[in-house]
Amino acid sequence: MMLPKPLVPARRVAAWLLALLTLGMGGAALADPTLAPFSGAAPGAPPSSWHVVDYFHGRKPLTRFDIVALDGQQVLRVETDRSYATLLHPLPPAPPAAGTRLRWRWRLDRPLLDTDLQRKSGDDGPLKVCAMFDLPLDKLGFFERNKVRAMRATSDDPLPSATLCYVWDHALPVGTVLRNAFTGTVRIVVVNSGEQRLGQWIAQEHDLDADFLRAFGPDVSSVPPLVGIAVIADADNTQGHSLGYVGDISLGP
Repeated sequence: MMLPKPLVPARRVAAWLLALLTLGMGGAALADPTLAPFSGAAPGAPPSSWHVVDYFHGRKPLTRFDIVALDGQQVLRVETDRSYATLLHPLPPAPPAAGTRLRWRWRLDRPLLDTDLQRKSGDDGPLKVCAMFDLPLDKLGFFERNKVRAMRATSDDPLPSATLCYVWDHALPVGTVLRNAFTGTVRIVVVNSGEQRLGQWIAQEHDLDADFLRAFGPDVSSVPPLVGIAVIADADNTQGHSLGYVGDISLGP
């Protein structure tokens, strides 16, 4: 899986980069970073704090992200159609405070039936909520380290060096933790699986520190600065079509 390029004005990217330089990558723990809620947004485009990014420069269809009314509340509608995109909410870089929980609720109405997260040809997901971190590059392997450096040198996009994705998968059991089929900078935790709860809202709550250290294993001994939260959905490898919804996402004790 690749992280995409922003479809946003350059001033927004510049502002985020300035925040990185101003705050530094090793600042104090961010106790309660605020994510713009979907529930308070008007129908249509997501709140401006969230923006769509696309590293494929238009060569693939973009996953659609829209605010819609459902079950009495405004939520994020996420639809793939042989597509890929990330909806990103940048955060001032700081390590999450000890015990920080990532919370949200989601609902999957149309799954992807041909996924296989252990193979590149099946590396898709209808719903993913991902935490993006700035892991020191010396913690990456030689190939991944130089790949990140090269991409940062040739792009205006802030590029995380470690991403932890919570995924609704079709086949793998809940609790599965694995490395992304394309890159070791992305690790996956399966938190819902199968079709038994399609069309139902499911609440999720996860300990970022514990899950990051478990997913990245012996490669790291501490949690690096958190730099963003993203909703990702892709069906470009399996050529599928999915539909799901995500409620407000929050970070806190």
